[in-house]
Amino acid sequence: MTTTDAHHTTPGPLTDADVPAYVRSLGLPGLADVHVHFLPDAMQRKVWDYFDEAETHYGTPWPVTYRDDEETRLATLRSLGLRAIPALVYPHKPGMAQWLNAWCADFARTVPDAVHCATFYPERGVGDVVAAALDDGARLFKMHVQVGDFTPDDERLDPAWARLERARVPVVIHAGSAPIRGTHTGPDAVRQVLRRHPDLVLVVAHLGMPEYHEFADLADEFAGVHLDTTMSGTDFTNRFAPFPDGYVKRLATLRDRVVLGSDFPSIPYPYAHQLDALARLGLGDGWMRAVLWHNGARLLGLEGGLDAGLDVASTAAPSEGDRSAST
Repeated sequence: MTTTDAHHTTPGPLTDADVPAYVRSLGLPGLADVHVHFLPDAMQRKVWDYFDEAETHYGTPWPVTYRDDEETRLATLRSLGLRAIPALVYPHKPGMAQWLNAWCADFARTVPDAVHCATFYPERGVGDVVAAALDDGARLFKMHVQVGDFTPDDERLDPAWARLERARVPVVIHAGSAPIRGTHTGPDAVRQVLRRHPDLVLVVAHLGMPEYHEFADLADEFAGVHLDTTMSGTDFTNRFAPFPDGYVKRLATLRDRVVLGSDFPSIPYPYAHQLDALARLGLGDGWMRAVLWHNGARLLGLEGGLDAGLDVASTAAPSEGDRSAST
């Protein structure tokens, strides 16, 4: 990182049409977004129906910007510069994980630039479900604590966590208490999981919103914990979950643990606004390069080319010495 990078932040894109030129201005080959959703059509329609009632659920409207068919959404992401496209899914009851994982495997086979994703739920045989998904090629998992209404430190999940820890495959976990607090949301149960499985590679969704500092503490304590930027710092979430005092400085120090996330397609603003919101933090172009590409590309195995697949041995952030050398 040069002195200029540390003090200069290129203004972010104002429209989606501006995104490719902005990415090129940073000298990046594209964007590495770890938090993108594709779902079976019927499930996607139900999710959008839920957001149509957002004033009831959240107390504020949530207009979905990218309510398009699957092919249009894929084309949109490619035009924005995503080099690989996750299809994050999540179950809310027993028995869902298996068929969602089968759908994800089919999606990965038919979409050449897809990231093969999978999920899991605290139920009998969950370790075998995760093992089967890993054997089938899954390289990114998703867990949603509030939607699933379970605690991540449920002992039934231990075989799954153990397999994921050994494989070093990242898990995007929505465990923060925004936009809706759940019975089991918050950092405490995640900390218990990490104490049992300290080498897990976890990506805390939404920077852990609104428990920002508490989840950043986990990133400080455990080398495999990352934080994704999904919806954070945007005008929309700043109304109900603004960053607390001192947090932006922590994001600067956690530069190699912060990864781009967007929540596409069900976001209430253009994709470009997420990138602009991050640029507005003023943490420098070097920080933006790390967040928009290098950190996510490392987790997804993209830096050596998508065809090279995921090097699961290198998904955790570099050591302190390595991080110093990389800056």
